[in-house]
Amino acid sequence: MIHKRIRPFNTRDTYPEQRLDNDLCQTVVAEGRMVFVRGQVGQDMETSKSVCIGDAAGQTEQAMSNIAKLLTEAGAKLDHICKITIYLTDPRYREPVYRTIGRWLKGVYPVSTGLVVSALARPEWLVEVDVIAVIPPSG
Repeated sequence: MIHKRIRPFNTRDTYPEQRLDNDLCQTVVAEGRMVFVRGQVGQDMETSKSVCIGDAAGQTEQAMSNIAKLLTEAGAKLDHICKITIYLTDPRYREPVYRTIGRWLKGVYPVSTGLVVSALARPEWLVEVDVIAVIPPSG
């Protein structure tokens, strides 16, 4: 298989209250260099518990911590991030969310897209962040 899939899961286990059955994973490493990280939210990856309910900055902190962990598992680093997409459920969250992301990505300079959406997969989630990274060739 060309692509390495990290932390596979099925949505029926992740969202038991919803009748879903999709095989997904948290990260895909394509061709050994391109790293695609699934949108991360204010959820502890080990327990699947939502954290920082009502706190967009706190949820962003958790999302970025998850992203850092997943990149490490993929053999990448935060400074390999090329593209970040930020989904907000309310435009008023923009400043605290972007300040938090800015601390995590200081000096990285990825391209960024920000969207305001009506909702995320769970009503308590206020922000979702996904990234694409490219691991530089070694040597």
